[in-house]
Amino acid sequence: MLITQLKSKETIESLAKGKTFIINCHGCKEVYFAEHEADTLQKELCEAKEVAQIVTTDYICNPDNLALQLKKHKDTIEACDTILVFSCGVGIQTVADMFTDKHVYSCCDTYPLPGFQGVTPLNVDCGQCGECYLNFTGGICPITACSKSLVNGQCGGAKNGMCEVDKDMECGWERIYRKLEKLDKLDTLKYEPKVRNYWNPNEEIEDKQ
Repeated sequence: MLITQLKSKETIESLAKGKTFIINCHGCKEVYFAEHEADTLQKELCEAKEVAQIVTTDYICNPDNLALQLKKHKDTIEACDTILVFSCGVGIQTVADMFTDKHVYSCCDTYPLPGFQGVTPLNVDCGQCGECYLNFTGGICPITACSKSLVNGQCGGAKNGMCEVDKDMECGWERIYRKLEKLDKLDTLKYEPKVRNYWNPNEEIEDKQ
């Protein structure tokens, strides 16, 4: 179980650049997800931005299911510049991996909630660590793709593109660099060192119980 919380309206609006395709995931039960707020915000985006289409499906974390669900929208997606994804971190990474030539952005932050996590075949992982960095790293999670979970660039210990901690694992930050280079978005890495926001809304919920 998990919580997906919308990023700020200003942040989401800033991500909708050029012709935009929106994907909503209503797969696993995402506790406390603000569906009404997301729907209202997306309607406002349609009025203010060039939104080509909004698609709501389920289990976008499963690449085979995702490909099947989006097959009929292929031409529309190809004509778009940006894909906005309203889902947990796993779904966003799956979409980014499928559309490597598109700017895929997360519209949610993902937080853990105690309980059964479900049994879903996953090619990627989400640490459910709160403030999501996928929008800065080309849809590749620096928390789970890096053995050290570094959020401000690689450690310098990688050799031949492989992690110094796990010799069988590609360096996550080299993957991020190659992805941003392909998207001509290397300027994204020119940010001031980030301090993570560790606030978890679930802690407030537990305190009230």
